[in-house]
Amino acid sequence: MEFKNIFSFDIKWNFKTISAFLFLLILPNLLGVVNFSTPFGFQIHSFQVAVFLAALIYGPSGGFLSGFVGSFYSALLTGNPYIIVGNAILGFFVGLFARYGFNVALSVLLAYMIQLPWLLITDFYLVHLPVPFLQGLIIALLVSNMVWAIVASVAIKPVKKLLE
Repeated sequence: MEFKNIFSFDIKWNFKTISAFLFLLILPNLLGVVNFSTPFGFQIHSFQVAVFLAALIYGPSGGFLSGFVGSFYSALLTGNPYIIVGNAILGFFVGLFARYGFNVALSVLLAYMIQLPWLLITDFYLVHLPVPFLQGLIIALLVSNMVWAIVASVAIKPVKKLLE
């Protein structure tokens, strides 16, 4: 059995892959302010698509860095620095599960389940968000994650092709 470092970026670095990586580090900051209202009373967040693409292309390390760097603006805007670690967790585990061969939707769902305790502990006990707000946030993030998982799973092949 051959050893494979699942934490490596596992990509041929060139101008395109470096540029795309830098773009996917910055893009979540911009998308963090773009939310779509739903008729169900919550908003679909959009930053996840960039984190998921980074995780799928660059692995756990790329997902971690995209979630981490890409959350600075949202953390600053909301006064919640714990968002940075939570989104780094999300990106890391999406990349990890994808490297283990799970499909994108399942990778995202499992990563969200791992991120969720961090979100609950920090947002309730440290940021003191009210329970009704947290309930809405949990639903909004779950729906958002699954929407962007589908988008990322469709987009990943053409994006990887562009980077060749």
